Amino acid sequence: MKKNKVYVVDGARTPFLKARGKRGDFSASDLAVFAGRALLARQPFSASDLDEVIMGCVMPDVDEANIARIIALRLGCGDFVPAWTVQRNCASGMQAIDAARLKIMSGESDLILAGGTEAMSRSPLLFRPAMVDWLGDWARSKTFSQRAKQLTKLRPVFFAPIIALLKGLSDPIVGLSMGQTAENLAYRFNITRTQMDTFAMRSHQKVIQATSDQLMDEIVPIISSAGKVFSADDGVRSDSTVEKLATLRAFFDRVYGLVTPGNSSQITDGAAMLVLASEKAVKEYDLPVLGTVDDVQWAALAPEQMGLGPAYAIPPLLKRNKLKVADIDAWEINEAFAAQVQANVIALQDKDFCKDVFNMRSVVGEIPDDKLNREGGAIAIGHPVGASGARIVLHLLDMMKKNKEKRGVASICIGGGQGGAVLLSGGES
Repeated sequence: MKKNKVYVVDGARTPFLKARGKRGDFSASDLAVFAGRALLARQPFSASDLDEVIMGCVMPDVDEANIARIIALRLGCGDFVPAWTVQRNCASGMQAIDAARLKIMSGESDLILAGGTEAMSRSPLLFRPAMVDWLGDWARSKTFSQRAKQLTKLRPVFFAPIIALLKGLSDPIVGLSMGQTAENLAYRFNITRTQMDTFAMRSHQKVIQATSDQLMDEIVPIISSAGKVFSADDGVRSDSTVEKLATLRAFFDRVYGLVTPGNSSQITDGAAMLVLASEKAVKEYDLPVLGTVDDVQWAALAPEQMGLGPAYAIPPLLKRNKLKVADIDAWEINEAFAAQVQANVIALQDKDFCKDVFNMRSVVGEIPDDKLNREGGAIAIGHPVGASGARIVLHLLDMMKKNKEKRGVASICIGGGQGGAVLLSGGES
């Protein structure tokens, strides 16, 4: 069966806004609508010409069920454009792009709006099970005596909330938080605290330089209901130094740990959207081409080693496309943790890892530092889990086009023990 080429026409994202202890100004659908509205406004087709809208989101608000449909309707796609939501933890935005790719590749669709969104600051506080049960019994109590009796069963501990975000960032199978899995990788690959903090500092420096050089032009401004304008990622620190980062205490293993909030990605709100099209749609609407989505690889591994997902996904992707590390001009590996990115780079050039996992006689290869996350990453920008997979694809394509580069790989680790990698080709300059 003929496989149609899949083009990325254009993309946009909101500023990524750091969570600061209370609900952010925007819901997940708000963020996606801001990005989508700016993106669609500059297209020669109308929103109703889209075949589908596919969005990744992990924690939508309670009134945002099937958030993709809500976004599509708010963007003016009309009643007759289908929309659906995907969830693959940290790779949800990347999964949306892959879903769109498969639809276009098969010939089922020609024009799809895909991406991801997340408002992590709006993750809810939950009642404990004992409180939920008590409220159920209270609702069934009809007489004064029944309610009086029920009140005697109420305990202060029932009011202690469960933080849904912490639950969502923990693996229930192995009982580890994502940060603890990063500690596992630091120990396994002998990554030092200084190496992590240096990586983190450089992430901030790279973003600052890229912003100064106007290389973050995929960002569109957004405005709160109070009239406040957000035009840039607000978690970036210009004063970040290794010395300052060294003063932070380990958070996930307070006795022996090395992973701190400073060398981890930030809890963040944000959205990223892309328009994907077939060759037919590109010709029909005379669309520009940012690049193409050539292939996608998903992989799985032990949940306690989840950060190594890219090292499991990248080698099969390269092998299937008869490519080597040296053939890739630019790389994006999402920065969930400094140790996690560093561990993947080490693993791909580790003989034992490559032999044990892929039965290879040689190593996959070394990703050059000057080709990896050249404009920084999630440690400085933030990691809104539903959006990050789409952000790194969009940013990589944008940079490849600016630099007239041929091939790129965007990869991401996924909570629960998975990894994803996307092979991209640059568009015509």
